[in-house]
Amino acid sequence: MASGDFCSPGEGMEILQQVCSKQLPPCNLSKEDLLQNPYFSKLLLNLSQHVDESGLSLTLAKEQAQAWKEVRLHKTTWLRSEILHRVIQELLVDYYVKMQDTNVTSEDKKFHETLEQRLLVTELMRLLSPSQEREIPPLLGMEKADLLELMPLSEDFVWMRARLQQEVEEQLKKKCFTLLCYYDPNSVLCPLCPDADSETVKAAKVWKLAEVLVGEQQQCQDAKSQQKEQMLLLEKKSATYSQVLLRCLTLLQRLLQEHRLKTQSELDRINAQYLEVKCSAMILKLRMEELKILSDTYTVEKVEVHRLIRDRLEGAIHLQEQDMEKSRQVLNSYEVLGEEFDRLVKEYTVLKQATENKRWALLEFNKAYR
Repeated sequence: MASGDFCSPGEGMEILQQVCSKQLPPCNLSKEDLLQNPYFSKLLLNLSQHVDESGLSLTLAKEQAQAWKEVRLHKTTWLRSEILHRVIQELLVDYYVKMQDTNVTSEDKKFHETLEQRLLVTELMRLLSPSQEREIPPLLGMEKADLLELMPLSEDFVWMRARLQQEVEEQLKKKCFTLLCYYDPNSVLCPLCPDADSETVKAAKVWKLAEVLVGEQQQCQDAKSQQKEQMLLLEKKSATYSQVLLRCLTLLQRLLQEHRLKTQSELDRINAQYLEVKCSAMILKLRMEELKILSDTYTVEKVEVHRLIRDRLEGAIHLQEQDMEKSRQVLNSYEVLGEEFDRLVKEYTVLKQATENKRWALLEFNKAYR
């Protein structure tokens, strides 16, 4: 694509997804983003031409590769010297342990003492070298010439070095076989197994083990790369999921506002009608129970007797009312009288009280009859 052209939405989206997954940090770009920001998509595409898969510029990536190459070279050199130094120390430790358990030959004693002397003098000379380079007083006032006097004889050193190579090879061989037994405990290659293979077969299988370990290491690196890609994909999907979830929440909120709130008043009205009908039904049910109790309590004979009593009471009330009316007329005629009027008032009061009592009895009777 030319530098002055813009990518189409579909093609630009696909290219930018590949760039973001391999070279740039995760960018969750959609087609709408590409359409709204064409210059930003062009910037990302141009930027991808100047960086590698790790995100570094091509120049820095080249310098970093060269630096890692030198680091690996120095690391290999240091590991070789460190392994040799540790193997020699283990030879000395094994010799002193063996010397406590069994008697050693004079050659073994001479070899290990010469080796130990040479190792100590070499380490002391290494400690003196930094102080001489920085022009500071030497350690304990010693010079290299003083240490050279402690070196073993040249004939002993040549003889020790010739044997040292064989001892180191044997020690490394034991370590390789031990590693092989640790890698495959069920293998018959263990040195302690009576059916162990020959030294040549063991060595061949050790070399094969090295290839297997290299293959497993490559598989681990491939798995890490796949895991990194899966993590990037997971981050993208997580971001997409969050956006979709937010849109769903927005839609739910709109549904609540536009639909549920509109139907709430209608729902309340229906509920109120239902409660009103239910209340009326309960009142009718109570009235029916009341009538049922009354019908079970009062028989036809009792009702007839109550009717006769009511008629008599109503007749008595009517007579009392007539008497009261006559008394009221008499009172109206004699209200101007003194003591005679008081007597008439008392008589009227007694008649009124009797009338009220009979009216109350009639009212109670009517309630019981109903």
